[in-house]
This record gives sequence, C-alpha cells and structure tokens, in this order.
Amino acid sequence: MYIDLTALFWLTLMALMILHWWQSQQVKEIALRHTSKHCRELDLQFLDESISLRAIWLKRDNQGRIRFWRAYNFEFSSTGEERYTGRVVTLGRQVIALHLQPHRIH
Repeated sequence: MYIDLTALFWLTLMALMILHWWQSQQVKEIALRHTSKHCRELDLQFLDESISLRAIWLKRDNQGRIRFWRAYNFEFSSTGEERYTGRVVTLGRQVIALHLQPHRIH
C-alpha cells in the first residue's frame, strides 16, 4: 500500500486533533468533579452543573514540562437568588486553583 507524504501529514494531524480533543474532555471532567465537590463542601449550589472553557495556554509545570493550562468558568449561588461566577484552573490533568466571586453567605 502506498501513502504519499501529504496524506500522511493530514492523517497525522487529524489523529493529533482527535487525541487533543479526547484529553481535553478528560481534563474538563476532572475540573467538573472538583468544582462540584468544592461547591458541596461550601454548601453552595453549583448552577447548571457545567463549566465552560474560557482560556487555554501552554505553561510549564513544577518539573519544567510544558503542559496545557486551561481556565474554566462556572456559576454558583449561595442563597438561590443571586448568580455568582467562579473559575477553576488546570495545568495538565491537575486542578491548580479554584476562585469564587465574593458572595453572600446565608
């Protein structure tokens, strides 16, 4: 079987894009579980039970390896009346930060 260099390039590119998408879905699931758990621990309502990707970048981890840095936004409520925003940040497959907008405590 014969595959020319152009076809091999496009096939490799497609495979890398699918791999990146698959890994991104796994990282999103990790961030989603962490956010849900954090909201439960603080007795907050995790609205819509979803997070949305807001930023992606390449950064180095503590060992100097280049990883994808991702920031996801989500909404939560402390009283059920107001909506507040939060942000969960991952580096590679680890959650490195979770920030909550100042909110009313019930």
